[in-house]
Amino acid sequence: MQKRLFFVKPSEVGILYPMKIQFCGAAREVTGSAHLITLSDGFKILLDCGLYQGSSEDMAEFNEHWYFSPPEIDCLILSHAHIDHSGRIPKLVADGFGGDIHCTHATRNLCAIMLLDSAKIQEMDVKYHNKRQLKRGHKDRLKEPLYTTRDVEMAWDLFQGHGYNRWFRIHDKVEVLFRDAGHILGSASVTLRIEDKGRQVLFGFTGDVGRPNRPILRDPVPLPEVDYLICESTYGDRDHEAAPNELERFLKIILHTCIEKQGKLIIPAFSIGRTQEVVYMLDQLESAGKLPRIPVYVDSPLAVNATMIFGSHPECFDSQLNEYLLTDDDPFGFNSLTYIRKAEKSKELNYSNEPCIIISSSGMMNAGRVKHHLFHNIENRRNTFLIVGYCAPGTPGGALRDGAKQLRVFGDEKLVKAEIEVMDSFSAHAGRHELADYLENQKKSLRKLFLVHGTLDRQEAFRNLLQEQGFHGVEIPELGQEYEL
Repeated sequence: MQKRLFFVKPSEVGILYPMKIQFCGAAREVTGSAHLITLSDGFKILLDCGLYQGSSEDMAEFNEHWYFSPPEIDCLILSHAHIDHSGRIPKLVADGFGGDIHCTHATRNLCAIMLLDSAKIQEMDVKYHNKRQLKRGHKDRLKEPLYTTRDVEMAWDLFQGHGYNRWFRIHDKVEVLFRDAGHILGSASVTLRIEDKGRQVLFGFTGDVGRPNRPILRDPVPLPEVDYLICESTYGDRDHEAAPNELERFLKIILHTCIEKQGKLIIPAFSIGRTQEVVYMLDQLESAGKLPRIPVYVDSPLAVNATMIFGSHPECFDSQLNEYLLTDDDPFGFNSLTYIRKAEKSKELNYSNEPCIIISSSGMMNAGRVKHHLFHNIENRRNTFLIVGYCAPGTPGGALRDGAKQLRVFGDEKLVKAEIEVMDSFSAHAGRHELADYLENQKKSLRKLFLVHGTLDRQEAFRNLLQEQGFHGVEIPELGQEYEL
């Protein structure tokens, strides 16, 4: 007779182990966020489940494999909807996860469109890859998509939406609190209140921390004082350009490119957050009579859908936008703005010589329609590419930020003749001192502070700053590393 194996949790047989945290993604890397907490009774909580976005050879297999068994995860807590934090959820479900996915209401709505878009991109990429391999006679090199639209549909049923500033229970001994992280619509820090062996442990996860005084969203709200904290460190080694001159500089780039050079201003921007912020600033310029009479295109179906979701979540807006709404009922629309859904209209932009502004995803230029705009426009000196956010090393955006003189796009070598401008003031991530200020209330309570979501050089620089300011127990975990709490 064949033996049947059953997974028995320690709590079911009265066994208690030390509480542990394992870093299963975004450890000394900027993408692929995933952190696993295992309670003393065996209950497993996964914080984020992100997709690795980059081209590091060391990470080539990351998205296909897990540092844990998906069926053993009891629940997932999601900080926000960006793909590097949510993008492997459908694969997690396809590989056996069946627990609840806890997030804010806005994150739930954004994930509905973002994960479907991610699945479609992967399906199309694999289809294109397999077509080329079959044409070359390489049947042994065919691939399967990481997940499909069907996997996304299965994941939708598991999402549970929650409001900010309200404790909710996920386990007999665990309560969760979301506070506004000010990063993108619906983004949240996560606080876990855990009863462990007769003691109360407070565990925090910043998710991605936004910047104070940015348009549209409210400022980040610090976490309660916690014992252990996982903190992002994307810009741990630098401060951002100050915001007051931001609109003026943006207008100068527009006038220089579209009026003086009669070229195209192409802005690679993530569909969620950055696109809406750029459009809002253009709306302000147009309302003030400063925007020249040139067409503006948002060339991203996902951005179109996301902008509609923005309008349905005023609970995330700051007071400035709420006041602006009193005089302009549509901060994401004006006469010269066109939202493009159809691919045919997108292609027409590449063969048009009219001066215009094109906002298109993805922000790192490693996927999406902007990659086609890069291919067709990078060798034209009249054009400008304006980079308004972080770009991972190994992506086209990262190469341009570093001063690349040529790029390989769709298999062709392209000379970089267009102007490249960078405006880090648009960044949705806090700079080093903004992040240190955000953590100020944690100085006395923290027993351990774990830095994630950053390259090692930036993390080391941020650790030095924190230690200078009186923080102790600052760790920079390696991928897969585990700590007892």
